[in-house]
Amino acid sequence: MRYLIVHNSQSGFGSDAIFEFERFLVRQRDECVLRVLPETGGADEAVADADDFDVVVASGGDGTVASLLYALRGCTTPVCVFPSGTANLLVTNLGNAMEPRALARACHDGRWASTDLGQIGWEDEGGQHHERGFVIMAGIGFDAQIMRSALPNKRDMGEAAYFAAVLSNMHPKVTHFTIDCDGVRYERDGIACVACNTAMMQGGIELIPNTRMDDGLLDLMVIRTTETVGLIRPMFAGLLDRAGKRLDRPHLEHLCGSAITVRSADPLPIQADGEAAPGTGTFGFTARVLPGCNRLIVDGGSSYAPAPASAAAR
Repeated sequence: MRYLIVHNSQSGFGSDAIFEFERFLVRQRDECVLRVLPETGGADEAVADADDFDVVVASGGDGTVASLLYALRGCTTPVCVFPSGTANLLVTNLGNAMEPRALARACHDGRWASTDLGQIGWEDEGGQHHERGFVIMAGIGFDAQIMRSALPNKRDMGEAAYFAAVLSNMHPKVTHFTIDCDGVRYERDGIACVACNTAMMQGGIELIPNTRMDDGLLDLMVIRTTETVGLIRPMFAGLLDRAGKRLDRPHLEHLCGSAITVRSADPLPIQADGEAAPGTGTFGFTARVLPGCNRLIVDGGSSYAPAPASAAAR
């Protein structure tokens, strides 16, 4: 077996767990190539020869992994996502065990699932067009402001940096959104519009129930409140009913489509998978789904694990 590990050493707390994983992964006669990403960019170059390997391991936070999966879109080499970041929401959504030995075993088993990726595009204040992939969420408004505010403290505080950022942004900007989902138009006021490939957060809380990364759709979450305290009710509902089967998510409106356009009346910050874009903001974005464009390694406990051939036959 030939393995390619692409690692972001700047992600999370700088843990050496990826090297422990490598020891469990590599067996006799195997070959393993380790590539460490530069401080910015480098994803396309790092996986340019991915077809020459049996498995690619993407090691980093959700933003790093998203950039690697976007570079790997359409590639048939299975990808193992190794959680080296702060939140590691993709691994949480996949449902894989996070321990190095367990992830190495999943690579040996070779079970994978075809998953979707989101693609978001926007123009900055100078009119320059930007485009990137996302695996969890991307959007404009309050969520992007939180990511931007949390950035200086992420390495020292971990996930607590996000909660501190929320407390420092108690009065987010309310603006008007014009939304198009597969040709259907909506007019809404709120503090954020977020396109989701999946919407499970820390603790297994599903902000939007029943979202999946293999349904060929994006879900759009419109946060319709005027104060940060308005988010307490949906978060409390999430704690009581994590899957959202019994309790609604107040102030969170759910739309969906394969192609989504959002226009805002005011310039707002934008983020993709926790990575806030530089600049003063944008007046909107376009997002579309790239269905089944990645093959992600899953273990037997994942809800994305393919059914055994014998079970499928019955």
